[in-house]
Amino acid sequence: MHHPENDAQYAGLQVNSGVEQPPSINPYLKRKQRPKLSVSDYVEGIRKGNTTVLGQAVTLVESRIAEHQVIAQEVIEKCLPYTGNSRRIGITGVPGAGKSTSIDVFGMHVINQGHKLAVLAIDPSSERSKGSILGDKTRMERLAIQPNVFIRPSPSAGSLGGVARKTRETIVLCEAAGFDTIFVETVGVGQSETAVHSMVDYFLLIQLAGTGDELQGIKRGIMEMADGIVINKCDGDNVDRAKLAAAQFRNALHLFPLPPSGFLPEVVTYSGYYELNIDAVWDMIDRYFDHVKSTGYFAEKRRQQERYWMRETINEQLLARFYFDPEIERLLEIKEQTVLDGKQTSFVAASDVLKFFYDKLK
Repeated sequence: MHHPENDAQYAGLQVNSGVEQPPSINPYLKRKQRPKLSVSDYVEGIRKGNTTVLGQAVTLVESRIAEHQVIAQEVIEKCLPYTGNSRRIGITGVPGAGKSTSIDVFGMHVINQGHKLAVLAIDPSSERSKGSILGDKTRMERLAIQPNVFIRPSPSAGSLGGVARKTRETIVLCEAAGFDTIFVETVGVGQSETAVHSMVDYFLLIQLAGTGDELQGIKRGIMEMADGIVINKCDGDNVDRAKLAAAQFRNALHLFPLPPSGFLPEVVTYSGYYELNIDAVWDMIDRYFDHVKSTGYFAEKRRQQERYWMRETINEQLLARFYFDPEIERLLEIKEQTVLDGKQTSFVAASDVLKFFYDKLK
C-alpha cells in the first residue's frame, strides 16, 4: 500500500506525536470522605429537619446492600414514634397530563400556607437498560429552591413492589423530619397506582380534556381508586372542552358504588400552567380530609394499610429468599434450558424447582 507521506519530496517534514492530553479528572483533587453516621446521628439529623441527613437516610433505604438495610431499618424504627402526623397525597395521571407542573403549583400553594412539603416522585426505569432520567425535579422549578421542601425522585428499577415499599419507608423518615404534607407522584401506568394508593390518604387523578376519546380516561380501576379528579389545562380555547370532560367524569362517577370513605369524589377543572382555580382543588382536598377524620375512616384506612404492608413485606422477603438462593439459581438455569429444549413443560419444571425449595426448608 502506497503511503504518500513517505515520498522523497516530504523528506524534510517531521510529524510530531502531538501534545499529551491532560486527564479528564483533576489528579490533585482529593475526594472528601463523608463521615460515617451512626443510627443515632441519622435519627438526630432527621429530627432536626436536616435534609442532607434525610437524603442520606433515604439512600440507605434504597440500597440493596444488606449492611445498609440493617441500619436503615433501625433508623426507621427509632423514627416511628414521630410519624403519622402528615397528609399523604398520591398524584397520578397519564404522561403529559402535567403532573410535575401541577405539583410545582400545588406545592407553592401548600408552602404559602406555612406547611413543610416532601415530594417523592417515582420515575419509570427502562426495562432494557434499567436506567432512569429522574428529571421530574427540573419541572418543579420554584419548589426545588424552597427551604421547606424536600424533593426526592426514585427509580422504579423494574420492581414496583420494591420501590413502593422504599417509598413508604421514605414517607416515615420525611414525617419524622417534620414534613406535614407529602406528595407521592406515580409513574402513571397501571400497577404503580395500586401500590401508591395503599400508602396515601388521598389519591388525586389528573386528567386532560380534548385528547380525543374521553372514554379513554374513564378506566374503572383507576377511577374507583381516585378520591378526587382534576381536569388540567382548562385555559384559552380549551375551557369548554375541559368543562365538558368534567361533566362526563361526574356522570361516570355516579355509576360507581360509593367509595368506602363515604365521600363521593369531586371533579374540578384548573390550569397548572396559568395557575387558575388552584384554590378550588385545595378546597376539595380539605373537604375530603374533614369528612374522613370526622367519620374515623382516616385512622381506619391507615390501620388497614399497615396490615397490607406487613403482608407485602412478607411476600417480598419470601421471593428474595427464593431467588437469591445459589442452589435455586443453578437449578433454575438447568430447568430453563430443559423448557427451551422442549423436554419439559414450564409447569412441570416450575413444580420441580418449588419441590426442591420446599424440601430444603424441611
